[in-house]
Amino acid sequence: MGHDELIDELSSLCGIIREYWDISGKKHIASLETRKAILRAMRLKIDSDKEVVKEISKRKRKPWEDFVEPVHVISLNNQPFSIPVRVPINKPEQAKLMISWSLEDEKGRRDEFRLAPEAIIGAAEEWVDGTRYITVTVSDSVKRDAGYYVLNVECKHPDRAFPGGHTKLHKKSKIIITPDTCYIPIELQKGRAWGLSVNLYGLKSERNWGIGDFSDLEKIVRRTADMKGSFVGVSPLHVIPNRKPFGVSPYSPISRLYKNFIYLDLEKVTEVMECDGEGKLIGSKKFRRSLDELRESDLVDYEKIALMKEEVLRTAFDFFYRKHFFRNTTRGEDFKRYIRGEGTCLESFSLFMALWEHMKKTKGVYTWREWPEGYHYAAGKATRSFRKTHKKAILFYQYVQWLIDTQLREIAEEAGNLGMSIGLYYDLAIGSVGGGSDTWNYKDLIAGKAEVGAPPDDFSPEGQRWGFPPLIPEKLRNTGYDLFIETIRKNMKNGGAIRIDHALGLFRLFWVPDGMPAAEGAYVNYPSEDLLRIIALESMRNRCMVIGEDLGTVGDNVREGLKRFQMLSYMLFYFERNYPDPSFLSPGRYPEMALCAVTTHDLPTLYGYWIGRDIKKRRKLGIFPDDSTWRKQTGDRERDKGLILGALKSQGKVPEEYPSDPQLIRKMTPELCLAIYGYLAQTPCKLLLVNIDDILGTINQQNIPGIVGSYPNWMQKIRITLEKMLKGKRFRDLSAMLNRHFGAKAGNGGN
Repeated sequence: MGHDELIDELSSLCGIIREYWDISGKKHIASLETRKAILRAMRLKIDSDKEVVKEISKRKRKPWEDFVEPVHVISLNNQPFSIPVRVPINKPEQAKLMISWSLEDEKGRRDEFRLAPEAIIGAAEEWVDGTRYITVTVSDSVKRDAGYYVLNVECKHPDRAFPGGHTKLHKKSKIIITPDTCYIPIELQKGRAWGLSVNLYGLKSERNWGIGDFSDLEKIVRRTADMKGSFVGVSPLHVIPNRKPFGVSPYSPISRLYKNFIYLDLEKVTEVMECDGEGKLIGSKKFRRSLDELRESDLVDYEKIALMKEEVLRTAFDFFYRKHFFRNTTRGEDFKRYIRGEGTCLESFSLFMALWEHMKKTKGVYTWREWPEGYHYAAGKATRSFRKTHKKAILFYQYVQWLIDTQLREIAEEAGNLGMSIGLYYDLAIGSVGGGSDTWNYKDLIAGKAEVGAPPDDFSPEGQRWGFPPLIPEKLRNTGYDLFIETIRKNMKNGGAIRIDHALGLFRLFWVPDGMPAAEGAYVNYPSEDLLRIIALESMRNRCMVIGEDLGTVGDNVREGLKRFQMLSYMLFYFERNYPDPSFLSPGRYPEMALCAVTTHDLPTLYGYWIGRDIKKRRKLGIFPDDSTWRKQTGDRERDKGLILGALKSQGKVPEEYPSDPQLIRKMTPELCLAIYGYLAQTPCKLLLVNIDDILGTINQQNIPGIVGSYPNWMQKIRITLEKMLKGKRFRDLSAMLNRHFGAKAGNGGN
C-alpha cells in the first residue's frame, strides 16, 4: 500500500471526511496535504509510512486493548443493557478464569455481579496481533434510571494467564443512560410561545455602569412577562478577555464553563454596599463622574468597565474574606456550599484566572502559550507551587462566579414566579480560544495547529476562520465526554432554553489547518449519537429546552437528528425560501419543531436590511472579492424586498393598497416591521424570537463576521435607555400584535 493510500485509511479511521458539497451545490475534495495537516493537528505521527502504519494499527487494536471501552451511551429504552468485554488471555483453558463486575450510580449505590462459568468457557476467541482474546458479555439485570454510572470489571486467573504474567485485570467504564428526547415544557407540548432576544452588553440604562447588567436583564424579563412572552434570550455570557479588538466577542470565550463578571450588578452585591462606608468606594464624585461618561458613550468600553468592576469586586472580596469566609456565617457557608458543588472544574478555572492575571501584571502576556513553559500544565511543578502560594487569589475568582450564579438564579426564579414557561434562553458558543482556560485545563483534548471555521458561502466567499481550536473527537470519547458534559450542564443551569451555536458541530466540524486558506479546510466527523444523547439527558435533568442552530452547509441528517431528539431547528426569515425559487416560504410550510426569527447578530437588522446597510458596509470594508459580487447582491436585495412585500400581502399582513414596489418604501417602518413578525407569528413553529434591535429600529448589525478592528463588533449600544424603551409605544404595539396570534395567557403563548 502506497503512502497516499495509507493516509486515506488513517484519515477515514480518524473521521476526516474526504469530500463535501457546499451551499451552492459545488463538490469539494480535501487535498492530501489538508488531510495530513489535520492528522498532525490531532497529534498523530505520520512523517513516514512506518509511522502511519503504526497509527492505523493502534486504532484498529484499540477496542481490544481497551478491554472495556471507556464509555457506553445507552438509550433508556434499550435496557437491560449488555456490554462486550474483550479479555486478553494467554492460556487456552478458561475454566479458572473469574470475571466479576459492578455498577455504581451517582449516589454511590453499588450492585455487584459475577459472570457464570459457562458464559466464560463458551466465549468466542480471536487472535489480534499475536494476542489471544475471548469476548464475553456482561449484562445488567434491571432497567435503570437515566444518569451516569461507573462500570467496574475485574478478571482473575490464578495461573498468571494475562499478558505480562498478571493474575488480575481491572478496568473502569462510564455508562451513560439517556432519554431519547430533550425536555419540552408541558405548556409547549401542544402550544407555542414567543420571547425577546437582547444583546445584554448593548443596553443603556440610567443606573448601569456603561454596559447592560443582570438587573437590566431582570427588568426585561419582567416586561416580557407583562407582555405575555415566555422567555428572554441573551447572547453568550461566557468569560472573555474584555479587551479590544480581539477580546470582546462573546463567541470567542476564554472558557465556556463560566461567565463574565462584567454583567454583575455590583450595587446588588452585599459586600459592596457593606464595605462602601460613606460612599467612598462607589459613591465618590470622581467615581460617579466616570460612570456617567461610560453610560453616555455610544460604544461599550469593555476595558475601562472591567477595570472599575474588578477593583470594586476585589475590595468587596477582601471584606467578605474577613467577615464571612473564616466564620460560620450564613453567607460564608452558602459560598462554601457553592464551591463544593462545582468541584475541581471551578478550582481549575479559578487557578487559571489567577495565573492569567498574575502573568498579565508581571510578564505583560495575555495567553498561556506565552507563559514560561513550567506553567503550561495545570499539574506542573511551577503551577502546583503557584496554587499553594496564591490560595486567596484563586478564591477571589470562585467568589466572583458565586455572585454571578446567585444573580442569575434570582432572575430565573423571578421568571418562574411570573409564569414564564421558559424564562432565560442562553446561547452556547461553539468553542473557546486557544490561549484560554478551557484549552489550558483540557489541552490533551484540544487540536494543535488548526482552528474551526466554515467553507466559502455567499456571505464569506473566501471561507471563515473562527479563531479557536477544535476538540479531537477520539480523545473526547476516550475521556468519557467529561468536558462536553460539564459544558452542556453548566450552560443549562438557571436557564429554560439553550441555543447551541453551529449545531452542525455535533455531527462534523470544518477544520482549517494553520497556514492554509479557509477554503482548503476539511470536515471531521464527531460522535453525534453520543453527543445528542448526552444533551438529551442534561436537558431533562435541567428542564431546559434545546435549540440547534442549523444554518449554512447542513445536511438532512443533521436536521433529522435534531428532530429525533426534540431539539428545535433554527429558522431565519431571510433564508427560508422556496429554493431554487427565491420567493419566501409561506408560514404554513415552516416546521413545528423549530424556533423562527428574522435575523441574528451576524446578519442585518430589518431596518439595516431594507436600506442595504450591510451590503454597503461590507463593500466599504473590502469583503467582496469584486464589484460584480457587490452588484449582484445589491440587485438580489431589491428583488427580495419586493418578494417580502408580496409574501406579506398574500397573508394579509399589509393592506391590499400597500405598495408592492420596494422603491416606494425607501425605509423600514414600525408597521412593516411588525407585519414581518406577524408573518412569522402565523407559522406553527414552537418558538418565535423577536429581536429588540428590530423593534427599536436599529440600523447597524452587531457583528460583521471576519472583520476585527475596522467595525465596532459587539460594542454598539441601543440608542435609547432601557427605562424609555420598556415604556415605549413600540413594545405596546408588539404585545398587542403577538397576543392576537398567541393568545393572552402568560407563560405559554396560548394556542
